[in-house]
Amino acid sequence: MSTATPHLSPEAKASLPQHVAVIMDGNGRWAKQRGLPRIEGHRQGAESARAIIRAAGELGIKYLTLYAFSAENWNRPKDEVDALMKYLVHYLKTETADLNKNNVKLEVIGQIYRLPDHVQEQLKKTMHTLAKNNGLTLVMALSYGSRIEIIEAVRGIATKVKEGKLDPADINEQVISQHLWTRNIPDPDVLIRTSGEMRVSNFLLWQISYAELVITPTFWPDFRKPQLIAALEDYARRHRRFGGV
Repeated sequence: MSTATPHLSPEAKASLPQHVAVIMDGNGRWAKQRGLPRIEGHRQGAESARAIIRAAGELGIKYLTLYAFSAENWNRPKDEVDALMKYLVHYLKTETADLNKNNVKLEVIGQIYRLPDHVQEQLKKTMHTLAKNNGLTLVMALSYGSRIEIIEAVRGIATKVKEGKLDPADINEQVISQHLWTRNIPDPDVLIRTSGEMRVSNFLLWQISYAELVITPTFWPDFRKPQLIAALEDYARRHRRFGGV
């Protein structure tokens, strides 16, 4: 039986999404099934992230947003959080050269100030190194929560109204979008969630209003290029009406 990586069909290539967002779920359950510590699931999950970033660039996707660490994840055990931060810094240090070679740009959304100082510093270094690239834009959602994002947007808009810089009558979808952390990033066309869970987990609530949802039972550590292609083929079969007929 052939183990060759499948290729996108002509139909999927013709309707390739500009922006793919991913809720990377199932690391812990993947490890539990194998009698391994949860942190091993996160380590293998990092390998999946590396593979999917490379695959997205190869396929011609322009934006890839990965839900890497949620605001709620701070409630996990300290040793697990510390290990996740360690893997993040290690990934940035070891992959920056390869990301640069592959013309990948890095953006970050979330409450970045809550991250440890050494993580913030490495993020700044990597973003600076990749700043001039114009291929795939990798968006990492770190210490991210969509409700917090919307609250901060509302505060920013309210401040402008209070200062007389904005008329409440002029507040529309565009104004709100321009106050979100994703202000310079197009809304996702498709949201992929691994592990089979049927929820969006406080992720890009405003931005995914018209995104196609693809739910796969595959745990994130097992999600690689073939699974990404399968998700894109699923997306290509959808008829996006945006409320029309």
